[in-house]
Amino acid sequence: MMVCWIFNESLSIIVVLSWLGVNLYLFIDTFRWYEEEKSFFYTRVILGSTLAWARASALCLNFNCMLILLPVSRNLISFVRGTSMCCTGPWRRKLDKNLKFHKLVAYGIAVNATIHTVAHLFNLERFRLSQSEDSQGLVAALSKLGNTPNESYLNPVRTFHMNTVTGLLTTIAGITGLVISLALILIVTSSTEFIRQSSYELFWCTHHVFIIFFISLAIHGLGGIIRGQTQESLLLHNVTFCRDHYVEWQAAGPCPVPQFSGKEPSAWKWFLGPVFVYACERIIRFWRFQQEVVITKVVSHPSTVLELQMKKRDFKMAPGQYIFLQCPAISPLEWHPFTLTSAPQEDFFSVHIRAAGDWTEALFKAFGAEGPVLQVPCSLPRLAVDGPFGATLTDVFHYPVSVCIAAGIGVTPFASLLKSMWYKCCESPSQLKLSKVYFYWICRDAQAFEWFADLLHSLETRMSEQGNTHFLSYRIFLTGWDENQAIHIALHWDENADVITGLKQKTFYGRPNWNSEFKEIAYSHPSSSIGVFFCGPKALSKTLRKMCRLYSSADPRGVHFYYNNESF
Repeated sequence: MMVCWIFNESLSIIVVLSWLGVNLYLFIDTFRWYEEEKSFFYTRVILGSTLAWARASALCLNFNCMLILLPVSRNLISFVRGTSMCCTGPWRRKLDKNLKFHKLVAYGIAVNATIHTVAHLFNLERFRLSQSEDSQGLVAALSKLGNTPNESYLNPVRTFHMNTVTGLLTTIAGITGLVISLALILIVTSSTEFIRQSSYELFWCTHHVFIIFFISLAIHGLGGIIRGQTQESLLLHNVTFCRDHYVEWQAAGPCPVPQFSGKEPSAWKWFLGPVFVYACERIIRFWRFQQEVVITKVVSHPSTVLELQMKKRDFKMAPGQYIFLQCPAISPLEWHPFTLTSAPQEDFFSVHIRAAGDWTEALFKAFGAEGPVLQVPCSLPRLAVDGPFGATLTDVFHYPVSVCIAAGIGVTPFASLLKSMWYKCCESPSQLKLSKVYFYWICRDAQAFEWFADLLHSLETRMSEQGNTHFLSYRIFLTGWDENQAIHIALHWDENADVITGLKQKTFYGRPNWNSEFKEIAYSHPSSSIGVFFCGPKALSKTLRKMCRLYSSADPRGVHFYYNNESF
């Protein structure tokens, strides 16, 4: 089982290990440089190894800040998905884990920022202690530099009795460091799943504090708190010899007084490119926000599901893709992802939205879906659309065998796919790489089947007419019913059509036995690459991921299940 997991997740492991490796290399290399560099010898005399800890973590912080914006640049990811480099399944699956990588990098930022802050707190205390009356020798001599004209200081804390916190907050480095720390704390604490679910606007607003974070980070180094010996001074002042003759330091002589300066800020060089890319991303989003969206049809389905059919100029989509919707009348800030349920061959694009939160419930009210009569299109509130964007489900056609599993409203992405299959089978069935589709839908409410049953019925009829009934195998599982429904089902069990859906394939009652299902599929396709696509709750996702690992063969020539989870 472990071998199968490594085989399926090999690219993810490589990406994570590469990220960790680069972080480790940068940290160790920078740490060693500051421990050995001659220009920082006198700085190390006062600060010790905490100098290297602070500078090494700062470089890793810059590296991760360079990466943090790239995974959330949706248009960049869509562009990369379309290049030949990423046309294969494994790389596509990695792109679909962009938010997981974004979170991983965020953890890296938090860890390195903590190390950097703690190291500098030790540095400040050591600077202060070096000004005490008990301080002697070279440390005392270095701390007194800057008290006379034509001398540059090394120790920014000028007196032992100086309040280091107050003194620090009078410097650029101190103020920006505090702003960076507060911004990071706000972003991290408001990014928990509980906050995102209960107050999306709070999450959105605090996340955009990243603008202040990056501006403060760019100018943080201007303070020059940590100083090193200048190159000109190193040529005149031999550290190896003069460190033992500090009492003889003078303007004229073999050991002139060493001169110090702060390093120029370089953090901005790391993230300037990604910030520019993300700025372009936001410009594209704003341009799309301004484009007109025409709502052509509104349909209220059972189980509080709202269907919106729309048109937009130059809108092109692929099956399984998703869009972001905004309704300014509800909230000018919130954008919510919804999978497209229409096929590319149709002259409109549509989404199915279930009322499952404050925003979606407000959308129901705005479109009059709660009342007996829906509003006419001309009186509907304005919608803004961003997208479409690539998603995991677009890879269904890249496998010879695909298993599509939906739970509840998670069936919406597969509506687009099944429609597209229907059109492709009509147009050019010989060009399809996909030869077999297994479709599972688990739902607790019998009424929820109504809007989707028509699509399945038309697909079932068309496949039968073309003599291609083997192409699609579907199983629908009903997990919730009452006593009256059970009696009704039992009375009509012998009829040709299913009493719930009206389809030839009878509905199953209860939950699937995934061991049996995967074992049967693996037996039917012993040497195939099988894509497993799921949209639904996390608990079931873990089960299906486990099944994919369990039933994938350790033999490269055997059957392999590749798990793909649709998430936003």
